[in-house]
Amino acid sequence: MRAAVRWLERLPASGAARIRALFTTHSDFSDITPTQYDAAYIWIQDIGLLDDLRSSVPVPRRVFDSAVSHSGAPWLADADQLVRSPDELPQDALRAAKALNLSEIEAYAQLGAVWGKVDTAERSRIGTAGELALVEMLKGSTTARVEHVAAWSDGYGYDIAVQSAQHTVHLEAKTTARRGRLTIYISRNEYETMLRDPVWELVAIRLSPDLEPLAVATVPRQWIAVQVPTDSGRSGRWESCRLDVPPDVPVPGVPRAVAAMLADDASVLLSGEAGWPG
Repeated sequence: MRAAVRWLERLPASGAARIRALFTTHSDFSDITPTQYDAAYIWIQDIGLLDDLRSSVPVPRRVFDSAVSHSGAPWLADADQLVRSPDELPQDALRAAKALNLSEIEAYAQLGAVWGKVDTAERSRIGTAGELALVEMLKGSTTARVEHVAAWSDGYGYDIAVQSAQHTVHLEAKTTARRGRLTIYISRNEYETMLRDPVWELVAIRLSPDLEPLAVATVPRQWIAVQVPTDSGRSGRWESCRLDVPPDVPVPGVPRAVAAMLADDASVLLSGEAGWPG
């Protein structure tokens, strides 16, 4: 990893031939073997560090970010809960920090940034898959009209509209791929829509690693209302908040109004027979 840092620090802004020539012309690389050079080159190329050679971010921090985000470490997805201080850094992250001459405090700060980027991307991927899965299940389990309104606008404050002759329900979908943890993020717009829209409901979907639906449950709006923060002054306003939902809060299946629209052969996930978390 030190070789990769030194390699990047000496890279010209562009030109593959100049990059290749660097190894044979710069004395700082005299202690690096051709094998180490090639390994460092392939590694930083594979993880995208050559995509922006003009970045103003210090090289050790760029290498640490890329190394952690591409490591496949099982703890990374839950780093927000598992690593709450520098002295809780996992050994692999500490070894990387030491190799890059980063302090534990610097590594901890960088880890927070890495987790944020990874979590945001994963939430987007999982969230979209969950919405689509719920839409398909609803369309296959009811004759009601099912509209995926989030597909054309995220301003409604909900993702899916379900409408029959007797009922209309607006569903906000939140998705997880974890069995033992349901963490949801709710926006101010979603929350205020809940307050003014009597048919708004929040539905959680649990997916398998292959993005197949395993369980569906409803998170009571009364519970949500108690958990969200309160603005304490005119100059402060929350725009998004995170809620860690205890396992006994979600009610298996879709809300009652949607359940009333389900066909006899409806998915057991929607009816709640599969339970939560499935």
